Amino acid sequence: MTPCSLPCTSHMFGPETKAMEAQNQQEPLPTQTNTMEPRAQQQPISSASSITEAELGMTNNEPPPKSSYTPAKFWRYLNQDIKPTTFAEVQLTLLTFCIGLQDAVSFPDFHCFASNQTGNTVFLVLAIILPEMDGEMFVTANIGCALGFFLAAAYLTGQLGHIIGSRRRLYIIICNLIQTCLVFATAALQHTKGVEPTGARTLLAIGFLATAAGSQVVVSRSLKMTEISTAMATAAWVDLVIDPDLMRMSNRGRNRRLAFLASLVLGTLVGAVIFKNVGSAVALFVSAGGKALVTGMWFMADGEERKGREQGKGEKKGEAGVMV
Repeated sequence: MTPCSLPCTSHMFGPETKAMEAQNQQEPLPTQTNTMEPRAQQQPISSASSITEAELGMTNNEPPPKSSYTPAKFWRYLNQDIKPTTFAEVQLTLLTFCIGLQDAVSFPDFHCFASNQTGNTVFLVLAIILPEMDGEMFVTANIGCALGFFLAAAYLTGQLGHIIGSRRRLYIIICNLIQTCLVFATAALQHTKGVEPTGARTLLAIGFLATAAGSQVVVSRSLKMTEISTAMATAAWVDLVIDPDLMRMSNRGRNRRLAFLASLVLGTLVGAVIFKNVGSAVALFVSAGGKALVTGMWFMADGEERKGREQGKGEKKGEAGVMV
């Protein structure tokens, strides 16, 4: 065998290098996995992309998003508790004006008060002691009817409020709606049948007005703003003049009492003017219209979520004069 004259690897590096080369040819190199491939496949959607979430949902055959308004949400809104805010103060002040209109015409027409039960109580005692004054200064049957229906309506409204929730929006709206209907019915009765000082029709009209007034007073007290009772002025006058902070610039209680008394006086004044010029039926129609306005305003009043059955239990344990 002739020696190789070519400069091969074995002659240049020796037999060991040749063995290593043969081993490398027999063992294949491991394949290198591309760890960056998944990242390359995930292409982020930029903010400027025209594909919206709604379009993506449509491509996946998903239903479109539902509207924000649902009956369940409206029902939950109706079951909120009314908050004693400035807006609620305005509503109670308007109801006070309506009561002033009613009392301005109820005493001249029926010789009793539809809502001012202090005067009715005094007259009722006088009727027992001095029955000869019956028919001249007051009518005993009318006074008894007004006081009885007022207390019955207050009792029913208050006790139902303990069970249902005295500040619940739906309950307050229903109470105000019933009161409005009663005043409207009295106005229609006065307008179509005329005014009689005594009789069954007179007792019916007094019962309607007294029922509306009794329920209204209880609803107003349920909002924890006792300075605006919407009816009785004696306590408001006394609390106003004995207020130790009467002259202080910031005094919420004083301002509420002043607004209540001014509204009651104004309502009585307007009712007297209407009664003198066009009759009591028109004054009652105006009063009913004001109560209807307040009924609609309760839908817009601020509310807060109820605390559950514990709140109803707390109402029963509250003060007798103020229903929480």
